[in-house]
Amino acid sequence: MIAKTEEDFNGLKEIGTICGAIRNTLVESTKPGITTKELDDIAGKMFAEAGAESAPISVYDFPGHTCISVNKEVAHGVPSKRIIREGDLVNIDVSGSKNGYFADTGMSFVVGEGEAFLQKVCDVVKEAFDAGLTKAKPGARKSALGKAAHNVAKQHGLTVIKNLTGHGVGRSIHEAPDHIFSYYTPWDDEILKDGMVIAFEPFISTFDEEVFQSEDGLTFVTEKSYVAQYEHTVILTKDGPIITTL
Repeated sequence: MIAKTEEDFNGLKEIGTICGAIRNTLVESTKPGITTKELDDIAGKMFAEAGAESAPISVYDFPGHTCISVNKEVAHGVPSKRIIREGDLVNIDVSGSKNGYFADTGMSFVVGEGEAFLQKVCDVVKEAFDAGLTKAKPGARKSALGKAAHNVAKQHGLTVIKNLTGHGVGRSIHEAPDHIFSYYTPWDDEILKDGMVIAFEPFISTFDEEVFQSEDGLTFVTEKSYVAQYEHTVILTKDGPIITTL
């Protein structure tokens, strides 16, 4: 989507604020003993109270208002009776729509006291996001975001997931540009445009560079690695990026 009007900016900011608030509440509510289904129920109530819809349900008929992934699960984890434990690596991914505008956001974090290397992966993915964000400007090449993110990962002895990517967002949950990689891809060198709306989401990995689909047909997992994601919906403008999902 290319945001052009005041209505566009206001609509994107409204749903971004809703999704950001749900993400923050779920992160704060993730304590040892709670189930991922209980967390998802909180999200469902918040979507309803805000007059918004869950994108996973409305667009993909996903069995949950949100995606909640734990440990070796990387993305699209299905809320269930799974109990969160102390030290788990959890990813909360929230996407939704209101009045025809969409937003997408997510973050990974360690529950309570966990292994130091897990916290490191979460810290590095935030650093990688921030590095990529400095390249998110009209006239820049899309590949610069992924290059910056990957460079941060390598500086810390980590790598990135190469078959999960960011994407365009705004009037749908996934739209052009189809891919925003977490690494440098010279063949995918689209020029970013003023008003373009993207979901930028680096995935930083301890070892593996690819995920595969689990037996449930929905959740993406790794063989050996732990992976952290950090995602915001961003409007690119000449005056700097606007993060709608803070």
